[in-house]
Amino acid sequence: MKKTRILALILGFFGFLLIISFIYYQYNVSPIDSSSDANIEVIIPEGMSTDNIAITLKDKGLIRSELFFKIYLKINNVASLKASTYLFTKSMSLDEIIDILVKGNINQDVIRLTFKEGETITDYANLIASNTSITSEEFIDATRDLTLLNTLVNDYWFLTDSILNEEIYYPLEGYLFPDTYEFSKDNLTSEKIIRTLLDEEEEKLEPYKKKLQSTDVHSIITLASIAELEGVKDEDRKMIISVFNNRLDQGMNLGSDVTTYYAFNEEMNSDLTSEMFNTYNPYNTRSAEMAGRLPVGPICNPSISSIDAAINPSTSDYLYFVADKNRNVYFTKSASEHENKVQELKENGDWIW
Repeated sequence: MKKTRILALILGFFGFLLIISFIYYQYNVSPIDSSSDANIEVIIPEGMSTDNIAITLKDKGLIRSELFFKIYLKINNVASLKASTYLFTKSMSLDEIIDILVKGNINQDVIRLTFKEGETITDYANLIASNTSITSEEFIDATRDLTLLNTLVNDYWFLTDSILNEEIYYPLEGYLFPDTYEFSKDNLTSEKIIRTLLDEEEEKLEPYKKKLQSTDVHSIITLASIAELEGVKDEDRKMIISVFNNRLDQGMNLGSDVTTYYAFNEEMNSDLTSEMFNTYNPYNTRSAEMAGRLPVGPICNPSISSIDAAINPSTSDYLYFVADKNRNVYFTKSASEHENKVQELKENGDWIW
């Protein structure tokens, strides 16, 4: 009787382990988010180890466990995963992801490029140069080609003669819509890439066309590009645009550091100097000579949410804002309130610098 009881306990224990193992297995092979259809780019270079592939997929939020991923490969005798650039979604199961990695990108004649919001034309040019036979210089030269630019102004309703201002660094800055695109490798040209991104910009702006045609499109895109870099949340960006509009109405300069970084081609994590702040530049809104004026053009390629914020800003009487190290934004109505908020952030260890 005692032996029977022990045997039953042992069998029950192993049965429990089997149930737990089954649940654990199903949990790890199931999609992270079955409702998500957002593309996530994953780059697997030649020679990347299985360990690093597992880390990459985990960091991208596509798998739940690096260890389970590696065990799964061994159990299923998966010998190798192919190097390529992939687009996955969180709605894919582990089986689907591994199947794609084993087969590789079937269409080798197509190249995928992801142009990120908040990045500049020089960033885009470097991405293109890294993935195609087009050099960064060739792409930038194409964006500055006057013959092409005049043709584009005629072809796209949202491009105006404002982009032809000689003080603008890159005439198409702000107008190349950030997204993931597929291009045929055959006969790929700078103009093809430019027009593809402009076509997408046109599609995204179509719902706003009537409103934009009744205002200054160039100013809207310029404001949107600053808000893109100054705020993260949509509601913050709408309020930031409100602050900018209030300052412009009162003849104040915008005082946006991100415009100074762009003006002097400085990295965002570098230190700006008093000399830079006080030096006139048609992009530098910290300069006193830029009082009541927008930069001469956009400073990055903004998302549609930032463009929407510029078209439909909040209404407020705020004149100042500051962000903490966690990108939370605080709005104030006077210089003294602003300075007090800055001091408070410093004392609490939340200052961004």
